[in-house]
Amino acid sequence: MQSHQLQKAHGRTKRRVGRGGKRGSFSGKGIKGQKARSGHRIRPQIRDVIKKIHKRRGYFFRSIQIKPAVVNLEALEKNYNNGDKVTQKSLLAKNLIRPVGGKIPGVKILGTGKLTKKLIFDKRLLMSEAVKNKIK
Repeated sequence: MQSHQLQKAHGRTKRRVGRGGKRGSFSGKGIKGQKARSGHRIRPQIRDVIKKIHKRRGYFFRSIQIKPAVVNLEALEKNYNNGDKVTQKSLLAKNLIRPVGGKIPGVKILGTGKLTKKLIFDKRLLMSEAVKNKIK
């Protein structure tokens, strides 16, 4: 017997595809891709966001702490007389500092320049070490 002498089988055998569900040949999973495969598992999107936080921080991270306004000794030398009291309000009145958000900011005095006048400083003012040495 040769292959051309074989008789055809009666009836058609059903194609076995899809396995599971009643959704046709792809079982409702679409055609190809990661989600069509068995055992597919996609990581949560929040994990990607968490991974990138340290990269994004440099772009939108802003310090909550308000930095003090800076005033140099040479500005005090020009704007104040001998024996005057240096306070936040007096600095604001002489336009040496500006209000931030409607409030008077903290003030730090830096040691650029010389101070020949005797001034009275408010205790709330911050001072650098150079200023403390020059005042004494």
